[in-house]
Amino acid sequence: MKSRLNLKPGQRGTKHLVEKYGAALLYVRYRYDEERGVRLKTVEIIVEEKPWRPRSRFREEDLVQVMVGYSEQDLRAKLKTAGGRWNAEDKVWLVRYGSIRGTDLECRIFDETR
Repeated sequence: MKSRLNLKPGQRGTKHLVEKYGAALLYVRYRYDEERGVRLKTVEIIVEEKPWRPRSRFREEDLVQVMVGYSEQDLRAKLKTAGGRWNAEDKVWLVRYGSIRGTDLECRIFDETR
């Protein structure tokens, strides 16, 4: 079965479904079953919403690489205070993740997978 058309709420062809499901409507999809020769209209709706906090990629004790420029004196000072050490070979700071979690340094973690 192939899905040929994915519509978001508000797009042409979703008006009556938006009226029916409201803000819970995420997508309307048209699927085609070539074997049976039928078109199926499906909807994706939100049925439950609960608070969720994503797991961190790192444990508290993991050493992470943090990239901070030489001219960023205030961030370098924060790293030193957090127990960070400069790695001259890789040109990054090494610091325990737990020491910078929730700070402005967390977004500076060098991620090799990107």
